[in-house]
Amino acid sequence: MEQLFKKLSKFLEYTLIVIFLVLVIDVLWQVIARYGKINSGFTEELSRFLLIWLSILATAYSRSYKGQMAIDFVYAKLSQANKYRISLFIEICIILFAFFVMIVGGLNLMYITLKLKQLSPSLNWPVGIVYSVVPISGLLIVFFSCYHIRTYQQNRTTFLSSKSSH
Repeated sequence: MEQLFKKLSKFLEYTLIVIFLVLVIDVLWQVIARYGKINSGFTEELSRFLLIWLSILATAYSRSYKGQMAIDFVYAKLSQANKYRISLFIEICIILFAFFVMIVGGLNLMYITLKLKQLSPSLNWPVGIVYSVVPISGLLIVFFSCYHIRTYQQNRTTFLSSKSSH
């Protein structure tokens, strides 16, 4: 599982870099095209789709290193045993959200838009393909959260034996 975690994280990192580079080039071309009065209507739609993919995949990537936003004032005051329990609870909540909202909901959204043959106006891409990033990211988030739960359980004795920072 460790190898898969590292490979997925690295692949996601490089994918985000490529998407960001293409987004920058696309927006730069958009600016040049406007000043040069060149017709390139597809660039705005492409940048919107790239930004959607970038932000949703970046959410999954941040999950790989537990980069979610947190206010840990109360958490810091808990005992190590309660920190362990809360950490597991948080991971389970994240898994449930990612599964039901992102995977199930995202697949449903993809299915509806593909069934209706909805196409993007400028690029004529199936919108369901653009929405495919939602269940893909959901799967990645579930995997990363399962990995973190496994790590918590492997390090449980160390986690619980550490002194609390009261």
